[in-house]
Amino acid sequence: MATRTSALTAFMVKELRHILRDRQTLLILLLLPLAMVVLFGYALRSDVRNVRVVFVDPAPDYATAALRARFAGNGRFRVLGAAPTMAAVEPLFHRARADVAVVFEPGFAAHLADGTPARLLLVTDAADPNTSATMQAYASAVITGYQSELAAATSARGGGRGGVQIVPETRMRYNPTLESVNLFVPGLIALVLTLITALMTAISLSREKERGTLEVLLVSPLRPWQIIVGKVLPYLALAFANVLTALLAAWAVFHVPFRGSLLLLLLASLVYAMVGLSLGTVIAARTTSQRAAMLAAMTGTMLPSTLLSGLIFPIASLPGWLRPVTYVVPARWFIQVARGIMLKGAGVPQLWEALLVLLVMLAVLMAAAIRSFKARLA
Repeated sequence: MATRTSALTAFMVKELRHILRDRQTLLILLLLPLAMVVLFGYALRSDVRNVRVVFVDPAPDYATAALRARFAGNGRFRVLGAAPTMAAVEPLFHRARADVAVVFEPGFAAHLADGTPARLLLVTDAADPNTSATMQAYASAVITGYQSELAAATSARGGGRGGVQIVPETRMRYNPTLESVNLFVPGLIALVLTLITALMTAISLSREKERGTLEVLLVSPLRPWQIIVGKVLPYLALAFANVLTALLAAWAVFHVPFRGSLLLLLLASLVYAMVGLSLGTVIAARTTSQRAAMLAAMTGTMLPSTLLSGLIFPIASLPGWLRPVTYVVPARWFIQVARGIMLKGAGVPQLWEALLVLLVMLAVLMAAAIRSFKARLA
């Protein structure tokens, strides 16, 4: 019995030393749970904050100014400004820069003074149906609160409580039926591309590196960029095929609307897939084992793509210190492009910023992949 216990102890000590020797894997195993707890803790929130509201006020008066001040003083809204016409606000919705627009009719204050209904229109970006109804409810509550204040003031002056009427009309843009599938399918395309490109490339290259088959490339006449292209091109073709099948399923099975350019979406998907391939190559070159590459790819690609891209939770609801981190998550920009094209019919004039960010990421990561791979072969 003592001999068996001693052998078990020796075996456990051996395994512990083996884990401690692989410092990359040990570091990832220690940091991954911490990262998951922190990210999930901040991202998994049902409340909506930092609702970006813009006003359309063709004839500003004291009443519209007072109501705008109520929105600015409410902790859930961030006022972007005011414009004289709805046409000036449309680009903000196309670029996903605004969530709610409050459109006043001319003579808003005069209608309140006369006791006639003062009308306004609440326009909400419903591309995210999970939060659009909540954002509209918050805006309606602010308007109702302002009406109650006016009614109380009128009653105190002896004017009665029935003289103040604010009649809000509501409109849901881009997804009036609030179908959740319209939100998730464009984002799932990004998640599938991340899985096929970054994760699978990192695992595949690191596996060949562990087996020693990459050493054969040392005596080949191929240059580093040729080796990278030869390794990742099949995954790029597979990713492109997945985009086509995902779009077909979105149209035929889920009936997701497609209002923009199919060619533009395919080109954006190609750029995003190349970003993922470059990132997977960098991870494979920087890690020493297949296990470490898999964990690093999961931590650096799948986790941010799920929580920090706007796939499930709106970026505006994240804490202030965490929102800047989303700028370096490629999935954030691709999801913005995919939803803009599919749900809003946006084109290059509205999406050029997100497309430019993806191109810059591609250039940086491609250069890093070639440099890392070249150093590895050397």
